[in-house]
Amino acid sequence: MIKKATLVFSLLTIKASAQQVITDADKVKPTLTLVEKDTTYWTYGGVFNIGGNQGVLHNWAAGGELASFTVNGIFNGFTTLVSGRNIWANNLDLNYGLNYTYSNKFIPRKTDDRIDFTSKYGRKLSKDSKFFATGFFNFKSQFTKGYDYSLPDWQKNPTSEFMSPAYFTLAPGFEYRKGNNLSVFFSPIAARLTLASIKYTNRIPQGAYGVPFGKTSRFELGAYLSARYFTEISKTVSFRTRLDLYSNYLAKDVKDTAGVVVRQDNPGNLTMLSDNLLSFKFNKHLNVSIGLVLIYDNAIPYATTFVDQAGVSQPKEEPFQGLGWMQVRQNIQFGIEYKLPIPKK
Repeated sequence: MIKKATLVFSLLTIKASAQQVITDADKVKPTLTLVEKDTTYWTYGGVFNIGGNQGVLHNWAAGGELASFTVNGIFNGFTTLVSGRNIWANNLDLNYGLNYTYSNKFIPRKTDDRIDFTSKYGRKLSKDSKFFATGFFNFKSQFTKGYDYSLPDWQKNPTSEFMSPAYFTLAPGFEYRKGNNLSVFFSPIAARLTLASIKYTNRIPQGAYGVPFGKTSRFELGAYLSARYFTEISKTVSFRTRLDLYSNYLAKDVKDTAGVVVRQDNPGNLTMLSDNLLSFKFNKHLNVSIGLVLIYDNAIPYATTFVDQAGVSQPKEEPFQGLGWMQVRQNIQFGIEYKLPIPKK
């Protein structure tokens, strides 16, 4: 009888201990620390921000636009699949903005337009390592036609459109990863394909977007570095940054049909993308964001003149000509923000 009582008491003690372990485990917040376990789970998150401004003037002594309205939308999202030592990470960045003014008869003009998708699949080199052998894919393009609004006949001459240009990058390499806050990927043999409509590449002797005159595609092979970082500086301030660098081993001077060099190039002309976003949160859904994007691409030169309808070369009247070939987009936006919740494992 004593033995039976002892056995029952032991079983109850084991059961209570197991329940306590489960209860304590449930209290632990889910993280994306990658450990070698026989488990598979998804995690995802994202931020959607829409904002704008509106103004009306009447008999305003200082002058200004009589009526204007601007709207901007930004989406940054990610999904991640973790399975033991393997990880599949996807990032999607979408941006679009339009400006309407009375002086332009409220014909919309783009202030932002971007599609940027990245997918990486990697396997941890060892159980406790933060380095992965990784395959990398990236796609970039835009939603609608783009124009050079400094030209008098800009509506008749779009400079770009969806899939023209379009950039595809495929690369094997190695990645250092620390959760979803920091990742640095490098590949010494990254293949890059640029597509563009022939109606853009036929306009000038050097072609467009790096695609040669009269062609619709350009293939590159080179070294590629892509780094992303996100941090919450405080409960109300966060910062996100990204840096992409690409060197084309096959780069060389571009010549026209007569053999004249129309654009100089070499592997030392790095293509650069720097994307930065600083966000200030007032409450759960209201925030202000400051964005700065810098792009340098030797395949997209900057011209200080344009040819008018009479065929005469005219100087452009732009306030930031001193920046040269550097592409710059800066904006401050007050908007409504919604964050996708990160699910538990």
